Amino acid sequence: MAKRILVPLSQIEPSDSFVTAIRDLARGAGATLRLLHVAPPAEHVTDVNGRVIAYTDQETLRLEAEARDYLETIAVMLDGIPVELVVRFGDPAREILAEADAFAADLIALGAERRRRFLKLGGVAEQIFRHADAPVALLRAGRHESGGR
Repeated sequence: MAKRILVPLSQIEPSDSFVTAIRDLARGAGATLRLLHVAPPAEHVTDVNGRVIAYTDQETLRLEAEARDYLETIAVMLDGIPVELVVRFGDPAREILAEADAFAADLIALGAERRRRFLKLGGVAEQIFRHADAPVALLRAGRHESGGR
């Protein structure tokens, strides 16, 4: 049974059914969830005149704080499940796979919208399915949550 579940999240609010499924899975298995957000590498920010407004390290800290705030709101929705939060920077597929190894994940749980072709050739999910050492679960939003058929 999965005791260490990695849940990669973009900064788009996951569907209620996804959060419920992850919460129930973790509760039933007595698992710890590790919520992961992978952001693109930060760059310094300049104004229209080319003056630096924020250096790369400052922008990295800002992006990390923003991502952690987002992950904390999801953690609250998980209603008491043990949760760890991680923010990484870089290529999403590569960083998800690296975090799965670092966490020794028993399962990687990916969310997908109903309307999107989630396993497109060369996409993040397809790369994770092909290269992950841990099993990968794909959870789609319920019909009522995605607005589609």
